[in-house]
Amino acid sequence: MPVLNVAFVGSEELARALAKKGDVRDIESYVFKETVEGETRILSLLRPLRHPERLRPLLSVLNVAKAGIVEIAKVDAALGEVLVAFGSAGIQVGHAIISPEEGGWVDAEQVRVILNQAGLEEWILHDTMPDEHTLRESLLSNLQTGDENAPLVIPIDQHFNVKGVGLVAIGYVQAGTVSKHDEILVLPAQESGIARSLQVMDDDVEQSFVGDRVGVALRNLREEALHRGCILTHTDSDALVRHNSSKFSLSRAPFQKRELSEGDVVHAAVDLQFQVGRINSIQGTEITIEWEQPLWIQNREAAPVIIAQLDAGNMRIMGVAEGITPA
Repeated sequence: MPVLNVAFVGSEELARALAKKGDVRDIESYVFKETVEGETRILSLLRPLRHPERLRPLLSVLNVAKAGIVEIAKVDAALGEVLVAFGSAGIQVGHAIISPEEGGWVDAEQVRVILNQAGLEEWILHDTMPDEHTLRESLLSNLQTGDENAPLVIPIDQHFNVKGVGLVAIGYVQAGTVSKHDEILVLPAQESGIARSLQVMDDDVEQSFVGDRVGVALRNLREEALHRGCILTHTDSDALVRHNSSKFSLSRAPFQKRELSEGDVVHAAVDLQFQVGRINSIQGTEITIEWEQPLWIQNREAAPVIIAQLDAGNMRIMGVAEGITPA
């Protein structure tokens, strides 16, 4: 079942018009599912809560999304940060929808300028609320399968014990496929277990593919090995590289005027990880950071590593780590 994960920043009213509300954490999910000519298509909206108070939920949905919707009630610093975050995450398929607060007005030309500056030139700008059927169809036209031949990568965002099933880890398949009875390695714990069963959209399946939000029931694994931001892969895989420290060049985010300095504390967001680190050195354009906990980076061209600084005021996105390697 092809799935398009969409990062959605907007009202609950619009989300409910597009899809059916699912689970709620610091991220709300909404799912639209239809079968056309025997093929099932799924639109999964991921709506981060509590932005701008909290940045992590926004970056988490951008880690897994391939498209975006931003509903614009007003132009302010929070909107600028949202659009810069989408641009930094490389979300090139998107819809910006002008929907002013009652009695308010939003300048469409100003929004277009901000979109272009944020690197979202290809986004569709709606100066009025589009028909939900048209909007859904536009998004679903971008359905495509991911890299199923790549090594398995499933970042985990929650886990729990289910009576009669056992330990279940839930996350998004970012690369590769997972099948029942696969031997699974959990990073960073370096502990392994067996996938006794898989569930996608409340259905038991034999195999799960890129884009799926999958529940993996694991046996022969300690619950302590799992936590938010841990990653499942195959035991014989070289999918990920451990970074105790990293070096990279920072591709500065639009509108970001703050300069990083040695000793600064920053966060890296990638594959549902949100790791804190401290800058050890800056030599020319090369920055070296030591991470408080290991950062795991896919051993292939994959999602960008977004660098943020939580005390940086209205624009906490510092930029993207280009050419990141272990230091």
